[in-house]
Amino acid sequence: MIELQIAGDIAEVVLCAPEKRNAVDEAALHALADAYTEAERAGVRALVLRGEGKAFCAGRDISQVDPRTDDASGFMRGALQPLLEQMAAFPAPTFAVAHGACLGVGLGLLIATDVVYVAESAKLGSPFAALGATLDSGGHALLFERLGAHRAFDLIYSGRLLSGAEAVAAGLFSQSFPDDEVLEATRAAAAHAAQGPTLAFLATKEIMRGLRDDRQGLWRSVEAENAAQVELAQSSDFREGFEAFQQKRQPRFTGRG
Repeated sequence: MIELQIAGDIAEVVLCAPEKRNAVDEAALHALADAYTEAERAGVRALVLRGEGKAFCAGRDISQVDPRTDDASGFMRGALQPLLEQMAAFPAPTFAVAHGACLGVGLGLLIATDVVYVAESAKLGSPFAALGATLDSGGHALLFERLGAHRAFDLIYSGRLLSGAEAVAAGLFSQSFPDDEVLEATRAAAAHAAQGPTLAFLATKEIMRGLRDDRQGLWRSVEAENAAQVELAQSSDFREGFEAFQQKRQPRFTGRG
């Protein structure tokens, strides 16, 4: 499900479940963490994160989740947040290739990466309005800081997804490329960074992390999202949203607990 490929000074971490658009469960998050740990031990000077198939990552794999017994706290606090913090602190420049669906947790993996190159036709955002849950993985901080409250509310309430070109134009990520060029563009950027002054780049990462921590945006957002998802997991709308997704029907929400 997760592969680590190391060639010289560059690591590629690959999501390898194209049959489910690289949706991830708790085991996959732990495997991702292990891949980043192994890449760090190998002393690579740049890392690329990408997904196989038609999508980067469609979010959490809920196909087998029973919303009545799901351990939302274990998934969010026990697996997801530690992984995002580990990714953000990786001691080398990191790059991600965003193509196809980049939703929920998939969006969070991009947020935790230094540089994100996006395919023009990629779809990014929050499908949570259909699940009786709320945007997580740092998505609130990303949308609020870069789009402002009104546009963030609009995207979350509507569930509308942004194309890759729209996301870059709005300032969410670095650059957009034609779909058939984005992987090679990302690899080229990682190769260039790997030949650069990586100690200086690490200093920049620490400065950037300090600026973000001073604003308390990202990690406080993740903590609040985790708490909200745990609470929402007890609601009838949450159960209805999950069951409707699994049964491939429209949910019937009541707006009550």
